[in-house]
Amino acid sequence: QVQLVESGGGLVQAGGSLKLSCTASGRTFSVYAMGWFRQAPGKEREFLARISSSGGSTYYAASVKGRFTISRDNAKNTVYLQMNSLKPEDTAVYYCAADRTTVVRTTPWGYDYWGQGTQVTVSS
Repeated sequence: QVQLVESGGGLVQAGGSLKLSCTASGRTFSVYAMGWFRQAPGKEREFLARISSSGGSTYYAASVKGRFTISRDNAKNTVYLQMNSLKPEDTAVYYCAADRTTVVRTTPWGYDYWGQGTQVTVSS
């Protein structure tokens, strides 16, 4: 069992930056690939980024590539999402998720564990 807790969300002006953190409980964090998703009101949950268990491979959605950076620190059981050049359309609840497999999943299906989410609001 893995419990995930996101933090770092908040209100930011357009063009600003935020860094989200997701900390996992348990001693098996390093075997999981991790993903970041977001969900805006009335919309489906959207894939943003994924990082392999070792941190050696990353994958981004086209909508955030070049603006968002995913990273992880296995010693701290934490995955991060650095978000730069934020836009009002980035406003959503942001979730981290853990996946035991090595398949690069870009949909929510198949991820084993989810955090409760953290709200990001970007004002214009």
